[in-house]
Amino acid sequence: MALSELPKLDTTLDVSVSAAGRLAAIAAGEAVQTELHDDLRRETAVVDVRGFNLWYGPKQALFEIHMPIPKGRITALVGPSGCGKSTLLRSINRINDLVDTVRTTGDILLNGESIFAPHVDVIDLRKRMGMVFQKPNPFPMSVYENVVYPLRIDGVRDRAVLDEACERSLRGAALWDEVKDRLHDSAMGLSGGQQQRLCIARAIAAEPEVLLMDEPCSALDPIATNKIEELMEGLRGEYTIVIVTHNMQQAARTSDYTAFMYLGRLIEYGSTATIFQQPHLPETLAYVTGRFG
Repeated sequence: MALSELPKLDTTLDVSVSAAGRLAAIAAGEAVQTELHDDLRRETAVVDVRGFNLWYGPKQALFEIHMPIPKGRITALVGPSGCGKSTLLRSINRINDLVDTVRTTGDILLNGESIFAPHVDVIDLRKRMGMVFQKPNPFPMSVYENVVYPLRIDGVRDRAVLDEACERSLRGAALWDEVKDRLHDSAMGLSGGQQQRLCIARAIAAEPEVLLMDEPCSALDPIATNKIEELMEGLRGEYTIVIVTHNMQQAARTSDYTAFMYLGRLIEYGSTATIFQQPHLPETLAYVTGRFG
């Protein structure tokens, strides 16, 4: 859904003024309750963030995040730089564990089980959650070996299985037709957009339950960005996708649900159409209409 297709908002109220009090309270460290829309309560959550807090050393970066992430949907995290979007995303697959000073409270459930439970193998957990970063990060090896890498580290050696996984994943990433005759060439020779789709193919090769995307188009040109967005549309339903984006147009075009964050707090979370057309809170309206941020 393009922002240009959305109905005009009634902005006769100076939302920048009406939202200022709440935003100032948040900036002062006061607690606020998340505006969670009712339609989310009717969805099946594959990931459920419950009362989650995170600190980097003495600095708290996330505050009491309660956020069910619906199965088979695309959820966009939006908000100003430094609001905690990427921190939250990286908490879902525990990449933040790699930071020595990180401390957390609360819980995150994956299909009803805590990702922090003592028996959880973090490596296995990350296999269940594919990750795509801001900049393409193909390995310095062939296209084929990039895609099948997750299977190889799992001990898969059967060539037929690897071949099938490679083709299936490249087709899923809408890249097969472009690289099927270059499978054994270096992945470093692909364009930036192709490299990012290759990274998505690698992420889905292990058939993860969730696909996490941290500003996957920020380093791409508009044509490559369009291909990634078309790819996301093709993956909708088969995968649960969580995407961090600064691009309001992209959030409106690609996602089913949008979560607005500010200074480490989840402010409002609901269907994308509602967030962009009739958000419940004036500060959400102020952000999506460009009054601040």
